[in-house]
Amino acid sequence: QVQLVESGGGLVQPGGSLRLSCVASGFTFRSYGLSWFRQAPGKERVLVAAITSAGGSRNYADSVKGRFTNSRDNTKNTVYLQMNSLKPEDTAVSYCYELGSWGQGTQVTVSS
Repeated sequence: QVQLVESGGGLVQPGGSLRLSCVASGFTFRSYGLSWFRQAPGKERVLVAAITSAGGSRNYADSVKGRFTNSRDNTKNTVYLQMNSLKPEDTAVSYCYELGSWGQGTQVTVSS
């Protein structure tokens, strides 16, 4: 059974940083890529970042390019999303996704 558990969200001022983590279990983590999505209030869930199984290829939504960095540690079954220069429009619940499964999400709020 695939399980994904996100953490690291919180309240931060504009321009601040957060690092999200997603710990995975129930599948051979090192064999799969993993994606981050986010859902802002009243909006659809959208893809933010994706990373391949070995971390050699990373892709980002235009809205976060240059500010967010996706990485992974296959020894810890964990994917990270480093978020810098945060803006109020980054406020959303962030989710990791793989193999048809979603985590429970972690709230990111950017506000002064």
